[in-house]
Amino acid sequence: MSNVAIITGGGSGLGQAAALRMAQEGVHIAVVDVKEASALETVELVKEKGVEAIAVTADVSKKEEVKKYVDQTMEHFGRIDYFFNNAGISGSGGYFLETEPEEIEQIVGINLLGAMYGVRYVAEVMINNGGGAIVNTSSSAGVIGQDSVVTYSATKHGIVGLTKSMVAEYAKDGLRVNAIAPGPTETPMVKEFYEANPEMKENAAGGIPQKRLGTPEEVAELVTFLLTSPAQYINGEVIRIDGGFTNTK
Repeated sequence: MSNVAIITGGGSGLGQAAALRMAQEGVHIAVVDVKEASALETVELVKEKGVEAIAVTADVSKKEEVKKYVDQTMEHFGRIDYFFNNAGISGSGGYFLETEPEEIEQIVGINLLGAMYGVRYVAEVMINNGGGAIVNTSSSAGVIGQDSVVTYSATKHGIVGLTKSMVAEYAKDGLRVNAIAPGPTETPMVKEFYEANPEMKENAAGGIPQKRLGTPEEVAELVTFLLTSPAQYINGEVIRIDGGFTNTK
């Protein structure tokens, strides 16, 4: 049977782009998103590539819903080979001392706890079946400090720690875990953030040596390589894909 991938946040942006790119490699996809309509849209696009796909609606900040998407993937496909642990939110963009505790809890719940729950349940299945590959979505804000996104940045730094520590514990069991650190990228989430904070888009693009934002398709190429490539000795890396943005910091 073909390999199977779970992609969280698969209804749009990086998740949808990765689903479509991995489908080109013949990978069957479980599309996980909090929005059912978005997940179903990606499923239809993936099926047009000639592979099988299912949609699972889940709020990743709830561990029982994370376990549900893992269980439903196993029930349908019988295996999990790849995991793009991607779901996340950016927050309002306000300064930290102006941020309500409820927003802090929401961002941490989705970005960090959601990612940790995902790795917890998916890695368990992978190791029991001889191994697998995981890519976690960090951010440029996960490798440097950035203003207006303190909570987001803290969660994305946490993703780096999760990635490296999982390799320290479980590489011997056939698990590969890497992280990507995208810079500002033209996803719906980023577009919404910049619409609410227009001055930040100008500042971001101006600070990128390539003088443009990245595209989801460019990130999807990296994700697909890290998950499916025969280059199996890449493990525990945090790979920046940001047009040189963090290189200048």
